[in-house]
Amino acid sequence: MAAMDPDPATTPDLERGGVSPGSTPPETAQTSGLSAPEPSTSHHFPGTGVVAIIVTIVLVVLFTAAALGIIVSMI
Repeated sequence: MAAMDPDPATTPDLERGGVSPGSTPPETAQTSGLSAPEPSTSHHFPGTGVVAIIVTIVLVVLFTAAALGIIVSMI
């Protein structure tokens, strides 16, 4: 990890007053993390999600029954 403020005397390609053209400035460490705590979320599954799952299961069952009915009628 690089120092927060690297010494200009030991930094390559550093001209007086800045970085030489075409060179990349020295890397400075970054801070990371949240600035404020996240609000707590609810730990239960919403009712609309349960309904959506049930509707999806019913549709899959109906589609499978219809597909099997078509296949059996063709035999």
